[in-house]
Amino acid sequence: MLDAMEDRTGERADLRGDCSRCFGLCCVALPFAASADFAFDKDAGTPCPNLGDDHRCGIHARLHQRGFTGCTVYDCFGAGQKVSQVTFGGRDWRTGPPEHARRMFEVFPVVRQLQELLAYLTEALTLPAARSVHDDLRRARERTEALTLGSAEELAGLDVGAHRQEVNVLLLRTSELVRAGVPGRRAKRRGADLIGARLKGADLRGADLRGAYLIAADLTGADLRGADLIGADLRDTDLTDADLTGAFFLTQPQVTAARGSEGTRLPDSVTRPVHWAARR
Repeated sequence: MLDAMEDRTGERADLRGDCSRCFGLCCVALPFAASADFAFDKDAGTPCPNLGDDHRCGIHARLHQRGFTGCTVYDCFGAGQKVSQVTFGGRDWRTGPPEHARRMFEVFPVVRQLQELLAYLTEALTLPAARSVHDDLRRARERTEALTLGSAEELAGLDVGAHRQEVNVLLLRTSELVRAGVPGRRAKRRGADLIGARLKGADLRGADLRGAYLIAADLTGADLRGADLIGADLRDTDLTDADLTGAFFLTQPQVTAARGSEGTRLPDSVTRPVHWAARR
């Protein structure tokens, strides 16, 4: 049976975006291209025209209708408020010199990656099956947290890719330990192209779905208990009545990008999106 995860929800509060403490960094620093997710092109470092002087989105309640689905599924994992309030001490990019704004936009994506790693490491520490590597995970988490608190210059020069590789070794070992205790065949679908796949009712208990492309796949009623979903693309994936109990490394943006129902069973690490249709 799956080991129950310890409840450490409170420790994750700072690993989710808090727009009230951010200077709208995701709406300025990041680029996007006209597509099904965004209504028009925007270059990195250019403020979205929907961003108000108060750093809040002027169409937040109408993002879907206005063609900005990509914004509704984005989460900076708390990088926005950390860069705004900690790295730059509450100094607004609008009022400082151009170099100040440029450096802030440069640092934001780096901290976002580090915060995402913190989210995975924090979750890994709640998994009893990975207890043998908890000490290593704890050290990696402390190291990652320390990196997020570096100066703007230190963050800009950080080889975040190399750090991700180091952390990934531990996350892979965590995945192996957790999935080893899940009954079933523990399918290996890492990085698989499952776009539009018909997987209704599939037994995916303990599956390795790291980086799998599950865009618009039908996972209605599928059993995903104890599956590793780190980096899986769940855009428009149908999770109606699917069981994701004990699934791990599943983020809120992934769930928000998918479709589900009241019958979809989710791990405690994520919340049910308000737009999911109720089971009929």
